[in-house]
Amino acid sequence: MTVIIIEDEKPAARRLNRMLLALGIEVITMLHSVEESLNWLQNNKHPDLIFLDIQLSDGLSFEIFEEIEVKSAIIFTTAYDEYALKAFKLNSIDYLLKPLDEDELKVAVDKFKSNQPKQSNVQVDLDDIRKLLINPVDRKFKKRISIKVGQHIKIINIEEVECFYSENKSTYIHTTENRSYSLDNSLEHWQEQLDPEQFFRVNRTFIIHVNSIKDIIAYSNSRLKLILNSYNETEIIVSRERVKDFKNWID
Repeated sequence: MTVIIIEDEKPAARRLNRMLLALGIEVITMLHSVEESLNWLQNNKHPDLIFLDIQLSDGLSFEIFEEIEVKSAIIFTTAYDEYALKAFKLNSIDYLLKPLDEDELKVAVDKFKSNQPKQSNVQVDLDDIRKLLINPVDRKFKKRISIKVGQHIKIINIEEVECFYSENKSTYIHTTENRSYSLDNSLEHWQEQLDPEQFFRVNRTFIIHVNSIKDIIAYSNSRLKLILNSYNETEIIVSRERVKDFKNWID
């Protein structure tokens, strides 16, 4: 049985590796980002089983499945709440809620072994998973953001935000007043806090508000270029794999 771990927190990946070794399972490699995982899977035979974290350092791990067909069974290892995970549990071998429990790990591995002949090419329903994670029942989204500006605290209503973006490993918002402010958390963190009817992540760098779009222009390789009302520091391109979802979103 061949196994890999995709986990951006290296201490957590090493701990899982030790737990698997205790079960007599050798991990052939540990990967830590979407980009690294894509490169490895495109150039190596896919393993029998992947232990997969959902939120990686450069995006959600679902981006891997959008780029390539993964011919492996999946066991999720995630910090997401159990309510959302239960709804799509049947689309994977199992999930393990962090911090990982040794007994639960053994049960998940045994389940994979018992189902291996019919689970060797597990298909994950990405649309259902994304809907559950982004918009679970009774989810409350951010209505305002408080930002420290010098010795002052500025409150910005979410309707005043044109976009969230990352730059030089930092995260910012740009407002309708044509001002940018630094944020403490990652773009992935803010994506989870935003109403998906108002905000859309067009690529790894930008999340934009629907009311901020001034123009949409056809771009190369079946992509789209967005012009916002005030932000104009860098080009905002809807990545090719997100164009279809973006068009559905604006409709």
